[in-house]
Amino acid sequence: MMTKRVFVTGGASGLGLALARCFARGGYRVCIGDIQSARGQSSLAELATLVTPDCDPHYLHCDVTDDASIAEAAAWLLANWGGVDVVVNNAGVAAAGSIEGLSVQDWHWLLNINLLGVVRGCQVFAPLLQTQGGGHIVNVASLAGLVHPPSMSAYCASKAAVVALSESLGYELAPVGVSVSVVCPSFFRTNLAESVRASDESARLMTEKLVNRAKHSADEVAAVIYKGIQRRDPLIIPQAEARAIFRLKRWLPGGLYRRLMLSRTAGMAARRG
Repeated sequence: MMTKRVFVTGGASGLGLALARCFARGGYRVCIGDIQSARGQSSLAELATLVTPDCDPHYLHCDVTDDASIAEAAAWLLANWGGVDVVVNNAGVAAAGSIEGLSVQDWHWLLNINLLGVVRGCQVFAPLLQTQGGGHIVNVASLAGLVHPPSMSAYCASKAAVVALSESLGYELAPVGVSVSVVCPSFFRTNLAESVRASDESARLMTEKLVNRAKHSADEVAAVIYKGIQRRDPLIIPQAEARAIFRLKRWLPGGLYRRLMLSRTAGMAARRG
């Protein structure tokens, strides 16, 4: 039986690396793509200790904002591994702040990575998976793509778009044997705060606090996501508390949910003022 192959963008750190560890332990040939070459090489050395010789991991410099960079990664996988079985579009960044605080340039930066980076990955790899007779695309969004708190409009919009893209693409590709999952974790301990753009200092500190004080580590979240990927679940919400929040939005009467969110918004506005 041929060893399964996986490609993970943003795989040199955070959730991407945690997922790469899960795949490596699961016997996959793991290729990580990232723009951080130094981190990529150190992560590669770590992954090499988790796999058997025939699952030799590989690092590719991959910029999800560059069409050619993703196409080159796909070409390498096809030429050297004969293709790929699972593609994880994980690379992402964060932004926080009021609608007037984040510039249009900030929106362009965020959407180019969080949304269009996923679009590029899907456009490049979907035809490859279809040609080889099947495969699985995993798009990493966020609970913010399902539940939309205040002062995160740009981030929520980017992740909600990934959720919509994934659902639509799942229906589109199912007849040709390609499945699609979208992953929606809430905050967990990772290095996401390193890349955050914030409209003001309070927004930056709020984001860092949510990440650094989160209950779960990236490895704990990745372990649950990995199981969902193996089942090919279309929607993967890894944390129990995140699933509860999503159910709360779906099941509470609209007026009550809105009052809860407006109460939270008022509290945040008071702290800002």
